[in-house]
Amino acid sequence: MADGNQDIENGENRALEEIRAPLIAGDDDSGRSLKGKSCEEERCMVYLSTFVAVCGSYAFGSCAGYSSPTQAAIREDVNLSLAEYSLFGSILTFGAMIGAITSGKIADFIGRKGAMIVSSLFCTAGWLSIYFAQGPVPLDVGRLATGYGMGVFSYVVPVFIAELAPKDLRGALTTINQLMICTGVSVSFIIGTLLTWRALALVGIIPCAVLLFGLCIIPESPRWLAKQGKQKEFEASLRRLRGKNADISAEAAEIQLISFLYSNKFGLVGQTSLSHKLLGTFVLYAVVNALAILFVIEFVPETKGRTLEQIQAAVNAS
Repeated sequence: MADGNQDIENGENRALEEIRAPLIAGDDDSGRSLKGKSCEEERCMVYLSTFVAVCGSYAFGSCAGYSSPTQAAIREDVNLSLAEYSLFGSILTFGAMIGAITSGKIADFIGRKGAMIVSSLFCTAGWLSIYFAQGPVPLDVGRLATGYGMGVFSYVVPVFIAELAPKDLRGALTTINQLMICTGVSVSFIIGTLLTWRALALVGIIPCAVLLFGLCIIPESPRWLAKQGKQKEFEASLRRLRGKNADISAEAAEIQLISFLYSNKFGLVGQTSLSHKLLGTFVLYAVVNALAILFVIEFVPETKGRTLEQIQAAVNAS
């Protein structure tokens, strides 16, 4: 009889353990789920800041893709020759070159957000100049201004994203920069077949307006603030990006150490040495491109000895 009672008690204990087991596992899964959800909520500002920044990348793409779908309409409405339109299309790259050269100094002097504001204002002014243009000069001035904005965007957007993103998201978020540039080019080409060239210029202002509004909400790059010695602003910016409950002490110490090393004389020597090592790569790249252009001009039968109008006519005929 005693053995029977013991067997019953053992059976009841096993049944209770089976009941408890899924409840305990469920609690663990629930805890992990809540922790993951909390982590994503804390990174909302990182995602928002990235979205605002890549509006500049989209503006870059829309500037680059503008001239292709609008060529025939602009030449007809403003009575441009092919050479004048070629200048309109290519002067963008000259403005981008100037913007790229000055972008680093601007971003270091007035901050990453300040540099994006400058870029947006140049692009907006350029689009308005193109919209109201009645001749080649306003078109070229507007195109030059949008090119300058492009050049600054090409530097400051990926730098800003890389400086605010945590290590595990840095690669993925910086990739969005290139994705949005390609998206801007594609969308500009697609809607350019549906809108007039003046309306397409107004559409180009939209990402700039979104960017300017968004910059009022998102924080400045914490790494730039640390470099400027703005300790309180640096900690507040990093806290907003990582969340109120996040431990930022280790990351803050790392950022401050890197900022100190870059401002140190030894850091400057290292940067100078690195710039000399990279110089050959850029020279070789420029020489290869120059040789490619000379080859097309001098040796390709379809372009040798022909004017731009003749080349365009041959392309259209094919």
